[in-house]
Amino acid sequence: MYSIKKTTATQYNTMSSSASEQTKTDGRHHGIPACLQRLAAITGLLLLSPFLLVLIALIKLESQGPCVYKQVRVGKLGRRFTMYKFRSMYMPEDPRFRNPDPAQSDREGVCAKYRNDPRITRIGAFIRKYSIDELPQLMNVVRGDMLLIGPRPALEKEVHAYQPHELGRLNSEQGLTGLWQVTGRADTTFAQQVQLDKRYISEQSALNDVTILLKTIPCVIGAKGAY
Repeated sequence: MYSIKKTTATQYNTMSSSASEQTKTDGRHHGIPACLQRLAAITGLLLLSPFLLVLIALIKLESQGPCVYKQVRVGKLGRRFTMYKFRSMYMPEDPRFRNPDPAQSDREGVCAKYRNDPRITRIGAFIRKYSIDELPQLMNVVRGDMLLIGPRPALEKEVHAYQPHELGRLNSEQGLTGLWQVTGRADTTFAQQVQLDKRYISEQSALNDVTILLKTIPCVIGAKGAY
C-alpha cells in the first residue's frame, strides 16, 4: 500500500519525460522564488485584514461554529499539513446540516464535488463562488506549508486512492492557484487535473507562474468551475 511518509521525489516522478522535464520534476522549486511568494502573502493579509474581519463576523452571525475551518491536506512529496479555509458549511450538529448523496457527485474520480451541496450556508455559497473561502491559505503560504502557485493540496483519503501515475502531481510545492485552477477547476475531470498539474510541474518557471497569477484574476471574478 502507498505510504505517504516514506515516498520520495524519485517515487513520485513516474512520468516518462525528456531530460529537461526531468530537471523540472526533480522535486526542487523552479517558479517564482518562495521568499517572494511568502512576502506577497504577508502583504495580502495586511491589505485584506479589514475585509477578512467583516467576513468573519458575517460567518459567525449566520451559523454556529468556528469561522476558520482546519483540514489536513497533503503537500509536496506527501508532507501533511493543516490547511485553513473560511467555513462555508453548517457544522454537523447544526439542525440545518444535511449530508449530500455521494452518488450525486458532479465530478468523476476520487474528488467528490456537488453543485447543490445542502451543507453550504448562504455566506458560504458566496465565498466559495468567488474563492474567498481560500484566503486564509495566505497564512499557509506565510508558514511555508504551500506556495501561491502550484497544484491544489489534496485530502489524505484522495491521495490514498491515487493510482501510481497520479502521484506525480505531488512532486512540487502545492499552491493556492495553479494551472488546473485557472483552466476549469471542478469543470474538469480528475484525470485532466492530474494532466494539468504534471504539465505545470514539468514546465515550471517564474514566467509561467506570473502568467498563472494574471489568469487567476478573471477566473475568480468569473467564478469559473467554482461551486
